[in-house]
Amino acid sequence: MPDSTKMSNDKEKTRAKKILDILKEEYPDAKIALNFSNPFQLLIATILSAQCTDQRVNFVTKDLFKKYKSPKDLLNVSDEELERDIYSTGFYKQKAKSIKACCKELVEKFDGKVPADFDELVKLPGVGRKTASVVAGNAFGIPAIAVDTHVKRLSNLLGFADTDNPDKIEMRLKELLPKDYWILSSHLLATHGRNICIARRPKCEQCVIAKYCPSNKLTSGKK
Repeated sequence: MPDSTKMSNDKEKTRAKKILDILKEEYPDAKIALNFSNPFQLLIATILSAQCTDQRVNFVTKDLFKKYKSPKDLLNVSDEELERDIYSTGFYKQKAKSIKACCKELVEKFDGKVPADFDELVKLPGVGRKTASVVAGNAFGIPAIAVDTHVKRLSNLLGFADTDNPDKIEMRLKELLPKDYWILSSHLLATHGRNICIARRPKCEQCVIAKYCPSNKLTSGKK
């Protein structure tokens, strides 16, 4: 007798891959929205992106990365000056504290270099799984799924997950998607979330994956 749970999971994997394939065609240039030229810059930009738009972070880091080129540079500046430099990204005191603690670890344990290892990244002060996934995937090409607000929201709307816990969503997406889709999946879902599946005002009538979405307001009865 066939295992109904396995059959159901296989069906979900097929649906998930189909959705991502359609989004790949829709957004062939989907990529990370943060500007960076090396792993260190991406790490700092991602820390700054918490509760802040990528556009604002890019505006701030344009000058920030000219001023601070290494972890040592950030350690040598006063807390007050760094806080002023990142003020407009919000939560600047906590972010400055996290950045300094992270840079201290990089200098003391990794000779000032960002480790190309997910398990080492996630141990850095101020770095959670999302930040570690962003850096691992986009700076080093290590398969990882970064769950931001868009990925979390769309994963629930699409029926991939039924939780607000980003770690559980990450693990579920890793179950559903082939490993070579992991890095790109974050960019595709985030891009679709920004352009079409906008919170509180989704453009379901323009959505290329509407027929695969159980939350599609055109067929689900939602307004």
